[in-house]
Amino acid sequence: MVRAFGAVIPVLALVATAAGCSSSTGGDEQWLAEQQGTYCSRLGTWQKAENAGTQAPTPSGFDEVGAMAQDVLLAMHALRDEPVGGGRTLGEATAAAMNGSDPEAVERLVTYCEDANFETPPR
Repeated sequence: MVRAFGAVIPVLALVATAAGCSSSTGGDEQWLAEQQGTYCSRLGTWQKAENAGTQAPTPSGFDEVGAMAQDVLLAMHALRDEPVGGGRTLGEATAAAMNGSDPEAVERLVTYCEDANFETPPR
């Protein structure tokens, strides 16, 4: 009985490894889509607030648009190396859009989200 149990463990490990390999592509695509969905949703929320001009801090010093920008940056972290055109990565374009140093950065981000089948507010 001990020998049979010892032989089962390597077989289970091999089956688990093979199953993981065969489904990794679908899992990677699903993970990427989930990350993009989170990023694009947060980008859209930030963009709506930015367009509405609600940049004034509250009496307590809380800046709602700044907090939303922070959420976008956190969501961007997993996707930071994704290309967005113009020789830029998602991380670079997001940073430029959040600090207003590149007027085309938001355009690149909106295009990235549209290409990933996620909508953001009109530009």
